[in-house]
Formats: sequence, C-alpha cells, structure tokens
Amino acid sequence: MASRVLAQCVRSLARPSARFSAGSLAVRVAAAPVTAAHRPLSFVSSQQRPRWLEQSRISSVGVLCRQYGDLPPLTLETIKDRVMYVLKLYDKINPEKLQTSSHFMKDLGLDSLDQVEIIMAMEDEFGFEIPDAEAEKLMTPAEIVQYIADKKDVYE
Repeated sequence: MASRVLAQCVRSLARPSARFSAGSLAVRVAAAPVTAAHRPLSFVSSQQRPRWLEQSRISSVGVLCRQYGDLPPLTLETIKDRVMYVLKLYDKINPEKLQTSSHFMKDLGLDSLDQVEIIMAMEDEFGFEIPDAEAEKLMTPAEIVQYIADKKDVYE
C-alpha cells in the first residue's frame, strides 16, 4: 500500500505540468531513479526567473539577498502621534479635551487604575515594559512621549 502511494506521488511529480518549489524539486531528484519515464531536470535560466527574484538582485555585486521588513525609524513626531492615537481610543478620555500637556488626573478626571491601564496600552503599542516606579511618574502624554523617546534612543 505504501509503495503504491509513493509511486503515485512520484508519478504526479514527474508530470511536466507540475510546478516545482525547492522542496518538491528535492523530492523529485531523490525519486528520479524510481520513475522510468521522466524528463531530465533543468535549472531555470536568467530570462525565466520570477520578477521578485530579479528585484532582489544587488546590481553592483550580482548576488541574491534576502530583504527583511521592519518598521520605519521612530521620530518624536511619530511617537507623539502613536501615543495620542492610543489615548484617543481609550474610552474614558474625551478626545476634545486631550492635549499633550493634559494631566491624566487633574485635567481628564482619570484615577490611578486608569493611569495603569494607559501605561499598559503604551507597553503594548511600543513593545517594551515600563517599570512601575517609572510608570507612576508618567502623568501627561508629553511625559510618556519623552520617556519612550529616551528608551528608544530618539533625539530629534
């Protein structure tokens, strides 16, 4: 039974219409002696390369390389925009009253538990933990922006 399934898999790989990835190409090479009627393997010429492969070629060196995605670098303006966006989404803050100099407790009427929830939201947004001793000192959006800029080494 297993040999029949293996033979069927090998036959399906031997079809000329089958598309190959790197993994199935290795399977076909390993199974090549088993099949009698298969075409010889050929490598893709440079004219048949996919467009994305050509775009990732370094022109000066002629070497293929991987390109990794990352967020754009942080600036004070992007940090401020993200902090204000998170605060505007918080249901207990009135977006019309919110300013960068607004005190959470005095101006916005929040309590200490709300302030802890805001700090947790900032930790989630920026991907690092703010210690409790530091979190108690962050009472305005401007202080949060400055703290995050200091921790992420943003000086603009």
